[in-house]
Amino acid sequence: MADAHPPPPAVRSDFPSEAAQPATGGAAYGLVRSLRLRNMNQPGVLGEVASAIGRVGGNIGEIHSVQRGQHHVVRDVDVSFADLAMLEAALAAIRQLAHTTLLDVRDEVLRVHVGGKIQVVPRYPVGSVADLRRVYTPGVAEVCRLIARDPTAADRYTMIGNTVAVVTTGTAVLGLGNIGPVAGMPVMEGKCALMAQLVGISAVPILVEPGSDDQVVDAVARVSQGFGAIQLEDIAAPECFAIAPALQARLDIPVLHDDQHGTATVVLAAVLRAATLVGRAPAELCAGVVGLGAAGSAIAGLLMHALGRPVLGVGGTPDSVDRLVAAGGTPATLAELMATADLVIATTGQAGLIAPQLVRPGQVIFALSNPVPEIDPDVARGAGAAMAVDGAVVNNLLGFPGLFRGALDTRATRFTTGMLVAAAHAIAAHAREDDLVPDALDPGVHGRVAQAVAAAAVADGVARTVPSADYFDDRP
Repeated sequence: MADAHPPPPAVRSDFPSEAAQPATGGAAYGLVRSLRLRNMNQPGVLGEVASAIGRVGGNIGEIHSVQRGQHHVVRDVDVSFADLAMLEAALAAIRQLAHTTLLDVRDEVLRVHVGGKIQVVPRYPVGSVADLRRVYTPGVAEVCRLIARDPTAADRYTMIGNTVAVVTTGTAVLGLGNIGPVAGMPVMEGKCALMAQLVGISAVPILVEPGSDDQVVDAVARVSQGFGAIQLEDIAAPECFAIAPALQARLDIPVLHDDQHGTATVVLAAVLRAATLVGRAPAELCAGVVGLGAAGSAIAGLLMHALGRPVLGVGGTPDSVDRLVAAGGTPATLAELMATADLVIATTGQAGLIAPQLVRPGQVIFALSNPVPEIDPDVARGAGAAMAVDGAVVNNLLGFPGLFRGALDTRATRFTTGMLVAAAHAIAAHAREDDLVPDALDPGVHGRVAQAVAAAAVADGVARTVPSADYFDDRP
C-alpha cells in the first residue's frame, strides 16, 4: 500500500468523482505508523504526546509499553494519519516536546505484508514413509478412483467443499480504482485471511487479467471446479452487473460479488438496527439511495425486497437509472430525495455532495463513501439528522464470512435474496445496546450469520445438504 492515496484513477461511475468501491469499511486515515517514544516517567507526559498528535489530526490506536525504568518509559504508539503531510506535522510536534524523545518511526502495514499474509500448510504432516503412502502415492489413488465414480465425494475427501476462490480483475480496488489485479492482491489476501480466521474457510486469491465480460466469466469458470464457491471482488461497474449473473448461470456453486451483494447485506442490517434505535418500523421508512453504481444498485434492490416498498434513487448515468426502474425503484433528483426520504444512503464517492441545508430533522443518513463521506456525520447530526454514520461503521466484514460459511455448509448451488436477508437480520440481532452494528471481529456474529444463511438455503431449495439439528446449536 502506498504511503499516500493518490486521487482515484478515472472509472466509469454514476458521478464524475465517484469512487469505485464505497461502503466497504475503513476510515479517512490511509496511513498507519508505529512511533517508538522515550517518555520521562512522570504524570502528564503521555498526555502531552496525545495532545500533540491530536492537534494535527492524528488518531491514536494501540499503546504498548516496551521498557519501563525509574526515569523513562519506552512506548510504541500506533497512530493513523490522513496523509504524509499529517505524519510529518505530528513528528515535528513531538520533537518539540521537552519530556519526549522520538526513537523510531515504523511502517507496520508494510511489515505485516512482507512475504504476503496467507500461506498453504498441510493438515497432516508427512514424517515417515507410512505417512507418505497414506497422504500421497500409492494410497491417494484409492481416493481418486472413489471421486471418479462419485464426483460429489470430492466435497468430503478434498478441500473443495471448504474452499472459496476470491477473484478480482483489479479494476475497482478500494478507492484506488483500476490499478490491476496484482496491485489488488493485498486486498484479496486480506479477505482470505479473514475468512480463515473467522469461519475456518480456506480461501484462495485468483487474479484474472481484465478482458471482456465473456473472457472474465470463461477464465473463472475454467478454474471453478477446485472451489466450493466464488467471491468476486473489486470488479468495476458496469462490467460487474454482467459478470456476476453470467458466471452464476454457468456454475452450480454459489457466486457472490461482495461489492454489490455483500455490501447490500450489511447495509440492510444497519438499516434494520437504525430503525430500532430511532423507534421506527423498517417498513415505514421511505428510503433513498444516492449513487447507483455497484454498491448503490444492489442496496436499492435489497432494500426494496426487504422493506416491501419502492426506493428513491439518484443516478448519474442513464443505465444506472434504468436498472433502478427495472428493479421497481423511483428516479429522483438529489433535492427531491433529501426532501422526501426518511433514510438516505449515499455511495457516490463524491465528498461533500450533501449540503447541510438539505438535511431534514429526524433523517437517518448513511454517507458511506471512503475515504471522505458525502457529508460528515457530525455535520449531518448538527443539521438535525437523528442518526448519521460513515463507511467506517458499515463494514462488509460483517457479511461475507458467514454468508460463505452457511453456503458451503449446505453445499448451496447459489445465493438467494432470502439468504442475504437472513444474514442481515442475524447481523442486526447480534448488535448490542446502542450499537448500530456488532463488532466485526466477534466470531459469534459470523457463526449466527452462517446458521441463518444455512437455514435460508434449505428453505429456498438451493441446499444440497441439510445440516443436522445440532449444527444450529453448536455455532457460537
